Amino acid sequence: MNPPRYPEFKAVGLEDRDIFRSFLTCVPIDACEMNFGNTFIWRNFDHPRFTVIQNNLCVLFEPPAEPAYFLQPFGTSAIPETIRTCLEHAPRLSRIPASFAERYCSKGFQCATDPNNFDYVYETRDLIELRGKKYDGKRNRIRKFERNHAYRYVKLTAGHLDACRCLFEEWVGEKDSPNPMAGAQQDAIQQALIHFEALDLSGGAIEVEGAIAAFSIGEQLNPDTAVIHIEIVSPKYEGLAQLMNREFVRNELAAYAFINREQDMGVPGLRKAKQSYQPHHLVEKYHIWK
Repeated sequence: MNPPRYPEFKAVGLEDRDIFRSFLTCVPIDACEMNFGNTFIWRNFDHPRFTVIQNNLCVLFEPPAEPAYFLQPFGTSAIPETIRTCLEHAPRLSRIPASFAERYCSKGFQCATDPNNFDYVYETRDLIELRGKKYDGKRNRIRKFERNHAYRYVKLTAGHLDACRCLFEEWVGEKDSPNPMAGAQQDAIQQALIHFEALDLSGGAIEVEGAIAAFSIGEQLNPDTAVIHIEIVSPKYEGLAQLMNREFVRNELAAYAFINREQDMGVPGLRKAKQSYQPHHLVEKYHIWK
C-alpha cells in the first residue's frame, strides 16, 4: 500500500507498520515517540494520522487534552518546506529531539524546550547490576521482597491479557486521586497485548503466589537502545517495582546498551522515581511553531 500524499491523511493502522519503519530508518531515532509501536498502542487516545510531504512521512497527533501537533518529519528532503506545510495544518510540531530543533529553528521558526516530555535514558548494565552506594536503597527493597515472597519471572504473552487487565484495575484503584488517563492507559495495554507479536514487542511479568503482580512491555527503539512503554506493579508489595524493572531488563533487554524509560509528564512522584535510577542522559525535546 502506498502512503497518502498531502493533503490526504490516513489513520494509523497495523497495516502501516512497514511504511513507518521504512521512513524511520532515514533519521536518527532517540525519542520514545519516534516509534511505530508506541504510536499504534496509543492510537485510540492520540488519534494519529499520517501523510507524505516532500517525500517525508509526517505524523499528526490530535489528543483530547492538548493542541494538535506533528512529530518531526521522517525523511531528509526539503525539511524546512515540510515544516512550513505542517504548520499550515497544525499549530506546532512537538516532541522534537534537540538535534532536529537545533538544526531547523534558525530557518525562520520559533522553538522552546518541553521538559515534561524529556526522556530518561539509562545504561542497561546499571539497571541490571544496581551496583554502588547510589543503588543501596533499591537493592535493599529487592532483598526484602525476596525474603518475604516466593516469585517467578515469566515471559509475557497475549494469553496474559485478562490477568494484566485485572492488575491494572487494581493499580488504578489504589491511586490517591482519580487518574484521568486510566482509560487510555488500559486501552494501550490491551492493544499492546492483543497485537504483541505483530508489533514485535517484548514483555515480562512477575508472578507472586501464582498471580501476575507486575508486568512490563517494551521494544527496540534503535540498534543501541530499547524503550519501555508500560510498567504496572501491584502496590501490595514493597520492592516489587525495583525487582520488575531489574528482571525485565535482565531477561528481555540485556542486549541493548541503553534503556529509554520515557518521560515523567511533569508528575512530581514519577519524576522523583525516574531520577532515582540515575539516568545516563536525557533526550531533550522541543516545540516548534511559526
